[in-house]
This record gives sequence, C-alpha cells and structure tokens, in this order.
Amino acid sequence: MTPKDIPLEVEPTAGPGLRGGLFNGRNLRLGGRDMRGLILFGLVAVVLVVVARTTTDTFFTESNFTNIMRQMVTNGLLSLGMLMVILTGGIDLSVGCVVAFAAISAVGLTYDQLDRYTSFPVPLAMAAAIVTGLLFGSANGILVARFKLAPFVVTLATMTTIRGLTFVFSDVPLRPSADVKDQFRWIGATTVGPVPVAIIVVAVAFALGWVFLNRTPLGRSIVAIGGNRETVRLAGISVTRGIVIAYMICGGLAALAGVILASRMGNVQPSLGVAFELDAIAACVIGGADLAGGKGSIHGTLAGVVILQLMNNLLSLWGVQDFWQQVFKGLIIILVILMQSQARRRN
Repeated sequence: MTPKDIPLEVEPTAGPGLRGGLFNGRNLRLGGRDMRGLILFGLVAVVLVVVARTTTDTFFTESNFTNIMRQMVTNGLLSLGMLMVILTGGIDLSVGCVVAFAAISAVGLTYDQLDRYTSFPVPLAMAAAIVTGLLFGSANGILVARFKLAPFVVTLATMTTIRGLTFVFSDVPLRPSADVKDQFRWIGATTVGPVPVAIIVVAVAFALGWVFLNRTPLGRSIVAIGGNRETVRLAGISVTRGIVIAYMICGGLAALAGVILASRMGNVQPSLGVAFELDAIAACVIGGADLAGGKGSIHGTLAGVVILQLMNNLLSLWGVQDFWQQVFKGLIIILVILMQSQARRRN
C-alpha cells in the first residue's frame, strides 16, 4: 500500500458550522450551515474595515498595504511551517528562537569586525543561516519521532537552547557592514511597485506547500500521520521520516523568515522572535488546523495569516498597545480550541 491508497483528505473538516476553525475545508464551500460562520466573519471584517476607514486616514493608503504585506511575511512563513508540524499532531515552540538565531547568524557571518568570524558572501551567509534552521528542525523531529518524546517538552527545551546559542553568537545587536548593506537588504526591503519581494517569496512558499501536501506521497503521508499514526505504520510508511521532514520544513521556514526579517530591519537584536510561535499557532487554528493533528489546509492557514495581520494592523491604527494585541491572540486560540473540542465530543 502506498500513501495514495490511504483514504484521507488533505483539507478535512470537523463538521458543520465553525467546527475545526473559521476557515476549514467545508467552510470555504458555498451553501449550507458551513457557510454561516464564514458569512458572519466576513460581515464582522467588513464592519471593522468600514470603522477603520472612518476613524483613520491611513488604512487605505498604498504605504499601509505595503506595510501589511511586509509584516505578513514572517508569520506567513512560520505558520506554513507550523502547519506541517501540527498536521502530524505535534507543535514547535522553538520557531521564534530559530528566527532570532538565523537572523543573527546571517548578519554576523557577513563581516569579521568582532575578530571571531570569517566573512562570508551575503548569499552564502543567508544559506548557512537557513541550513541551521533545517538542522534545528531535524533535531526536534528526531527527538520526537525516534525517541518518542512529547513535542511540547522537546521544543520547549530546544527553544531555551537555541535562545542561549543566539546570545552566545552575539549578545549585542548586529547590523550588516556598510560594504554589503545594500546587497543584504535586497530581499527584505525591495519592492516591485507596492508589492514587497519578500511577500512574493511567501506566495511561492505557500504554492509549493500546497503541491507538497496535495500532490506528493510524502506530503499526504504527513497528513495521514496526524489522522491515524498506526494505520500509516501498518501501511509500511515510515512515520519517523514523515515527522522528521515536517519538523525540518518548519525549522527551515523559520530560518528563512529570520533571514528575511534581518534583511528588512537591518539591525538585529538577539532577543528577536519572542512569542512569534503564538502568532503562527493562532494563524493555523484560525485557519482550521486541529492541534490534535490530521486536520488543516494551506488555504485555511493563509487566510488565518491574512486575517490575523489585518486585525493587528487595525488595532495598531486604533492605538491599541502591543500587549493587548497579545491578549487578543491568546483568547482567539482558546476560543478555537474550545470549538474543536466541542466538535470532537459531538463526533
């Protein structure tokens, strides 16, 4: 039996209404009870946009939309990687620290002013930073899949470890040296008209993610692992390989997000990335991913990213402080998890 023989849907749903999230598979279909939640949310979103339009002068400006797209890049890449892990029934709390380590290392490897590093060309420094993310993700996956450790505990431990390594690499903010600054900042700061180059990278990543989950045996097996791990094992498919690949993708995308963020900011703090994992998890669950595994979709996660960033932008324009935005995101996660739990009980 091959992964194609496994009866599964890559974009499943937890039932009628809002079960499984705001944007699960059925919620994107027309008609029936499944559309009610989507219609209600759409109405609320329209009301929020109208209020923002009437209370602010900057929401519908080109610069604001460019800013929304730029700020969506980091969480978009993190959420895509987090979806891969959540589909297997896992979680990765270390992604924020991987962002910080990749950002610091990408900048630090491009110059030798600290007399500790050999200067790397910018593309090679960025590639090396992304490789570190792949290695961190592989370590998480091996500990979870091979040694049967709880994903929460493993990634909590690696989160602390990676954060410490980031401060070992540099305990002071870093910025690219003047001779490579323009080259380093190209991918994060360049725009094509009003569209940032970085958001194009995110669009390509989501397209490849859709192809991977829907059109490849390995991608389908990752979804199947979260749905019924024992069935996948009995079908002769390596559960360990699927989980390791999922965590590796998550780590690699987190590192890519760190590199792009460093490129956009131009000045990287070793404390970067705190609570980034919360945004990624929130986008996934808003998009219909079930933290128990086996349920979620690329388009749902993308919708979750867009909605979350739109909410953040509106709250910022209204002058809501950042810590209240964190409270809001936490409440969203709790609400969606409660809905998912109710759906499982009814089923």
